[in-house]
Amino acid sequence: MPESNTTQDVIKNELHVTPSTAELVLKVSHDVAKAETLDEQLRIIMEAVTEATDSDRGTLFLNDHATNELYSRIALGDIKREIRILNNSGIAGAVYTSGEPEIVPDAYADKRFNHSVDHATGYKTRNILCAPVRTVKGDILGVAQTLNKNDEAEFSDDDLAIMQAITTQASIALQGTLFVERMEKLREQEAEFLNVVSDVSSEINLGPLLQMIMNAITKMLQADRSTLFLNDEKTSELYTQIGQGLGATNIRLPNHLGIAGTVFTSGKTVNIPYAYADLRFNPAFDKQTGYFTRSILCCPVLNKDGKVIGVTQVLNKKGGPFSDEDEQRLKAFTSQIAVGLENAQLFADVQQMKNYNESMLESMSNAVVTFDEEGNIVTCNAAGLRILQVKAEEIIGKKDADFFTEENVFVVERLRTVRDENEADIFLDAVLLVGEDKEETSVNITTLPLLDKDSKAIGTMIMMEDISSEKRMKSTMSRYMDPGLADKLMGGGEEILGGQSSVATVLFSDVRSFTTLSEELGAQGIVSLLNDYFTVMVDCLNEEGGMLDKFIGDAIMAIFGTPFPHEDDPDRAVRCAIDMMVKLREFNQQRAAKGLMEIDIGIGLNTDNVVSGNIGSPKRMDYTVIGDGVNLAARLESGTKQYGAHILISEFTFKELKSTYRTRAMDHVVVKGKTEPVGIYEVLDYHTEETFPNMVEALAYFRDGIDCYRTGKFDDGIDKFRKVLELNPKDKASEIYIERCEHLKETVDPETWDGVWVMTSK
Repeated sequence: MPESNTTQDVIKNELHVTPSTAELVLKVSHDVAKAETLDEQLRIIMEAVTEATDSDRGTLFLNDHATNELYSRIALGDIKREIRILNNSGIAGAVYTSGEPEIVPDAYADKRFNHSVDHATGYKTRNILCAPVRTVKGDILGVAQTLNKNDEAEFSDDDLAIMQAITTQASIALQGTLFVERMEKLREQEAEFLNVVSDVSSEINLGPLLQMIMNAITKMLQADRSTLFLNDEKTSELYTQIGQGLGATNIRLPNHLGIAGTVFTSGKTVNIPYAYADLRFNPAFDKQTGYFTRSILCCPVLNKDGKVIGVTQVLNKKGGPFSDEDEQRLKAFTSQIAVGLENAQLFADVQQMKNYNESMLESMSNAVVTFDEEGNIVTCNAAGLRILQVKAEEIIGKKDADFFTEENVFVVERLRTVRDENEADIFLDAVLLVGEDKEETSVNITTLPLLDKDSKAIGTMIMMEDISSEKRMKSTMSRYMDPGLADKLMGGGEEILGGQSSVATVLFSDVRSFTTLSEELGAQGIVSLLNDYFTVMVDCLNEEGGMLDKFIGDAIMAIFGTPFPHEDDPDRAVRCAIDMMVKLREFNQQRAAKGLMEIDIGIGLNTDNVVSGNIGSPKRMDYTVIGDGVNLAARLESGTKQYGAHILISEFTFKELKSTYRTRAMDHVVVKGKTEPVGIYEVLDYHTEETFPNMVEALAYFRDGIDCYRTGKFDDGIDKFRKVLELNPKDKASEIYIERCEHLKETVDPETWDGVWVMTSK
């Protein structure tokens, strides 16, 4: 409509009504102009339109260019809520899009009509009158819509014409109000923007700062959630400590992957209206959390030098995709917060380094005391408080000369020397008098100057290593034969050396046919052999935490469980024995490849109470164990030759095992020098199919043979043991039991046989 047309012209051209109708249009225009708020203007317009068209109810929808939605802030009738619909959906959307008014005589016959509103409210829409709200220049501000002509009547062209006349005349005031409201909203947004930037600039802690930024961005862009990723240059990862709407989280991802990685590497903003249509989007996170990502706005965060230090990612704009205005606002905001982020990140790094240094000092066993340039004590770690026997308030802030007095004044003198010369000083085996009782404490003192980056002195530091225990035990420890145990014994105190009764597992091993080996190899050959052999065996002991007690010629005696016990010492001993046999096989293979003689060993294990401690003369002492438990282990090692076994363990060790091993009950015997029988078992885990063929089947027959043997069924036992020999012709134990059964069936009464064999030799 031409701008020069007057109001009267507009009315006369668009409808054929009485002068009273024209007066109504002018009155509405006047009332709308006087209204102070947009809500009031909308109410006045639609009350007039509804009355003029004799409708049941009506709504005026305005277009929101930011979200491409039609919205109404007030509706007549029972519906009193804000309504938002896409500006291309429904009858109202069709009228807005086409710019042509419509009269819909039967709403339910029109496919564009949304029945769900009626179903939700219980209202019945019969007919609809809908027209675009145009300015005098022809621009469309929105859509006016009335429902249900009263008295079951139909809407007419006159109704449509008066609706257009009223809305067109009122649009002048509407335009002004919308402009003022838009300006006010922008002013509020900018004020809020400045307030947020101010708050962000005052926060130095990274965690709260990230939370504050995410809250601000989410609110500012009317989004569902947002995340700020910072770049970790050490790991080339983007990380965040917080994600708005996700709760406290810690997310790390490579800084070149995904949408965030793309923005970080390119330094360009990405605005994705439909996330699942973009190949860079990874839907796996949505699947894990149940969240649905619709739209994404991702913007790089640049510092003052233009370097990308992170990425801001915002998800799901409420009402539609992110606009160009959202993109510009996010860029402006991130440019303002970049300095604050860098400061907070620097503060976090400094704080982390401070915490690291403090934790390191507190965990040190040596005392660390620092002094400022004036000699005042600034810090003292936990070890320093313990060694100096003081509380923190008794040392912090004191002058060095006031704290280190009398016999300890030499510390002050060395501090002054270091301050003057700026060079480190070491004082070994110094004696400090500490505590109320002036207790002597032996320490190694290192005094160091503290320098800044320009090598300017900023203070001094002393480190004190407490060597009192080491000094007291030095003479005793010099007599120990097991160097691998020295550190533990030093830490355990002198009481360990005086004698203790404890449960331990004793291991004996011995080289078989050693005399023959000695004769064939000669003195140098046998020494070389033993050195190589002992090296392999001792490594097996060390791996399981056993203590080498002594070498007895070609034999080894070791203990598991003293002086420092473990919960699984019997298992450790058994594992060690198995490992010894496995390593011996490898050792023999190497010797055979060189054309050297192979060796064989037997191992015996027993778990019992033993007495451990320093035993010997004042000039030469050994830390060892004694007791019947030691003797039984030696007897079992000797018994391996008789049974053709390599590892025999007592029933006492067997009962203490926590893990499962491949074993067989070997015998129930009374060893030489004892009266009570003891069960013995053979450990077979080191065997291969070559060294013990058909083991599972053979052990089943052997177990049946042992049962027959113990119940006096000697003939049946002989059959079972022969079955074992058919499966494993080298099984010496089965041969022994066949001989025993042949002997016993001629010499004992099966009814009185108790299954106990008496050993006649060690």
